[in-house]
Amino acid sequence: MSIRHGLLALLERGPRYGSRLRTEFESCTGSTWPLNIGQVYTTLGRLERDGLVVQKGTDGSGHVLYTLTDEGRAELRAWFTRPVERTNVPRDELAIKMAMAMAAPGFDVRAVVEAQRRHLTEAMYAYTRQRAQVLAETPEHRDELVRLLALEQLVFRTEAELRWLDHCEARLLRLADAAATEPPPA
Repeated sequence: MSIRHGLLALLERGPRYGSRLRTEFESCTGSTWPLNIGQVYTTLGRLERDGLVVQKGTDGSGHVLYTLTDEGRAELRAWFTRPVERTNVPRDELAIKMAMAMAAPGFDVRAVVEAQRRHLTEAMYAYTRQRAQVLAETPEHRDELVRLLALEQLVFRTEAELRWLDHCEARLLRLADAAATEPPPA
């Protein structure tokens, strides 16, 4: 999630100060994406520089309040209607690890697969427990639905990565079988 656009979306609700934005951001994302308070203030500074937010006084405790400008609202609407591009895929550490393990002489790549599978299985149990807890509470409440959707996204990503690991393992086994049946070089 774009922190920049996430903060704009929160400011659409009305004026907010930095630590409140951080708390609401984490609440809206089901506490799955922690946000550093420094990131919040750095982003607010850039949004202000770009004319998307302005400082609008302080609250009773002296916190500086930020509010959206018309340009900020227009940027938020444009972001909501723009699809998320998947062409600039970030580097995936697991895919890089697998590639490097394949290239490392004498290293058993299945050890990477098994370690990751154990980790993902533990994560899946945790996500599933959290999901059950949310469902047992008040799933029809908007904030809980947001948390539920965030957890389900993590579950689906974890399932996809587990399927990919199964695929990698199957390919490795086929490669090992093929190497075992090849005649030795002359």
